[in-house]
Amino acid sequence: MGVGAAMKSLLLFAALAAAQTKPVTITGLVVDTGCYLSHDTKGPKHVACATACATAGVPLAILDEASGTLYLPVAVNHKNQNALLMPHIEKRVTVTGTLYDKGGMKGIGIKTVAAAK
Repeated sequence: MGVGAAMKSLLLFAALAAAQTKPVTITGLVVDTGCYLSHDTKGPKHVACATACATAGVPLAILDEASGTLYLPVAVNHKNQNALLMPHIEKRVTVTGTLYDKGGMKGIGIKTVAAAK
């Protein structure tokens, strides 16, 4: 492959990658994925259990209760995303970041997290 063809391939790859992501703001409830997905447990009465699960390594996620969409934090910075969400377990948050939508799964590369107003 020549330099020109390689450059075209690289530009095409970058364009496709950019097309699959976009900046977003999401407001939702921080849930532990183990309990939420396996037996629909969430809310104020579930804080102690969700905290124990997250501490044990169960991923936290943001649930958009209006649409039912669950957003899994993506470790684009190669760090544990639970650390960003632990202070907000079973509380509503507003998160900004980059949306990743692939293979039927929605993820978010978190930029900011704040208590929802």
